[in-house]
Amino acid sequence: MPGQPERFDDAERLADAIVARVGRKIVMALPLGLGKANHIVNALTARAIADPSISLSILTALTLEKPRASSDLERRFLEPVAERLFAGYPELRYATALRQGTLPPNIEVHEFFLMAGRWLGSPRQQQNYISANYTHVGRYILERGVNVLAQLVAPPERAGGGYSLSCNPDVTPDFLAARRGGQTGIVFVGEVNDALPFMDGAAEVPAAEFDFLLEGDDFRFPLFAPPREPVTPADYAIGLNIAGLVPDGGTLQVGIGSIGDAIGQGLVLRHRDNAIWRATLERLGSPPRETARFEEGLYGASEMLVECFLDLMEAGIVKREVDGVAIHAGFFLGSRNLYARLKEMTPEARRRIAMVPVSFVNELYGDEAGKRAARKGARFINTAMMATLSGAVVSDGLDDGRVVSGVGGQYNFVSQAFALPDARSVIALRATREKGGEALSNVVFSYGHQTIPRHLRDIVVTEYGVADLRGKTDAEVVAAMLGVADSRFQAGLLARAKKAGKIAADYEIPPARRNNRPERIAAGLADAKAQGLLPLFPFGSDFTAVEQALMPALGRLSRASKRELARMALKGGPSNASTNAALERMGLARPSSFSERLYRRLLLAALAAPN
Repeated sequence: MPGQPERFDDAERLADAIVARVGRKIVMALPLGLGKANHIVNALTARAIADPSISLSILTALTLEKPRASSDLERRFLEPVAERLFAGYPELRYATALRQGTLPPNIEVHEFFLMAGRWLGSPRQQQNYISANYTHVGRYILERGVNVLAQLVAPPERAGGGYSLSCNPDVTPDFLAARRGGQTGIVFVGEVNDALPFMDGAAEVPAAEFDFLLEGDDFRFPLFAPPREPVTPADYAIGLNIAGLVPDGGTLQVGIGSIGDAIGQGLVLRHRDNAIWRATLERLGSPPRETARFEEGLYGASEMLVECFLDLMEAGIVKREVDGVAIHAGFFLGSRNLYARLKEMTPEARRRIAMVPVSFVNELYGDEAGKRAARKGARFINTAMMATLSGAVVSDGLDDGRVVSGVGGQYNFVSQAFALPDARSVIALRATREKGGEALSNVVFSYGHQTIPRHLRDIVVTEYGVADLRGKTDAEVVAAMLGVADSRFQAGLLARAKKAGKIAADYEIPPARRNNRPERIAAGLADAKAQGLLPLFPFGSDFTAVEQALMPALGRLSRASKRELARMALKGGPSNASTNAALERMGLARPSSFSERLYRRLLLAALAAPN
């Protein structure tokens, strides 16, 4: 039928149809993250591997891969989790071949955002990475001559209705608009998977927009579902602090990960247990700026629909609506629970979450007056790896040029914070990291790579407090950053600042800021933790109770130095019902080799250490 897609129940035949339509030079765009049409991509990859005359260029972001262990202990923990959570998920063949070094030269993979840290050791992917604000990605893909767009879609929810882009309307509507405007002849291919929740609005696409559709029982694979991360004490201190920066009636952007969940729990505590939340911040030495419960509520304008937004909706915090919508977001990726909750919502409730192109949420362009009115009191919250004493932010790469992840929408939101009269950019930063048992400062004097330059410095929050940097002098910024740095590194940082003439020679760090240590954070959180208000997983977890008990212990072992590991091996730990269950789960209840006996002693010692 004219205007209707050609339908396939065989991925290989569909791959042949694509080659017949566009020729042997294929430039294929895939949505970031969850929305990739895995079977279609794998069939085209197989064609290009078998036929070197086919040139296949893949343009995408955030290629999803199952977690991989870096040690035997980690393998013992991860393998059962991966089997449980990722069974049936079809691995992307191009990623596997890249990892193995077997991807032929006629296939190139260009990513705009890398899975954090996964490709640091791959010169090929480091060289093929394209650095871009996420709002510029569509333009760059069009300029590279894209001729195929392949996307995972949800089937129609009603007879005669359209398909849903569901998790990824991030750039596809812009491509389809460009095609309707004659700017591209892109072939639009959909792979139908009813595991996706149906999101309507801008995410709903008429069947006539598709050239080809792949559908059938063989393609109903389980969605990639990374479990929620455990929330650490440092994360909680950061989250509680940030919760005190968000005005009632404001607008919220939050990123993925444990800090995002900590911010969500901080907002819930402020709303439901206001006195305890304020008392905890006082103990942490960080009195909040905003203290009211959320009577008007928040509106979400976020690049990513992170899972805690649903929790905040249920808590009555995210409820301020703009045109009948409480959250506008460009894409989602999360746990199995996220997908189930979205599918189980009534259509009316689901319509309060509008999935839209990133060009809508990440920028003010297009109905700028409406966006400005809607995004009042905005707090655009993103995370970083490091920050300098001058307020520059390092989020996506290393000083040797290697890319850890990507800028994504971070710069967009920082810029937007300065464009709106009452908005702020908030960078969440853990003050330290550990490597080989050694603590390293994430507040540094300077760094050879910057994601956000110092002239866009705004608010930086560590577990030790809030550094408000906007409009301040360099000396004031240095003092503020020293005040939220870990005290083990303050003296060295101060000395470098004085040597460079960036702060007065007689400046001294205030006494109240000289005890920025993990022990103070633990003490400040102790009461709230004892009341069960700061759990390891505040919004639920896919990990079993035994796995949750194991995680802090395994974390200690992964961060320990060789000397600390030797001490732990000598010390061991007590055996009881709880530790026996942990040993059983790790396959160490009945050790049969020297290495297993060593692992057993190390694990018992780590389990016995205080949290």
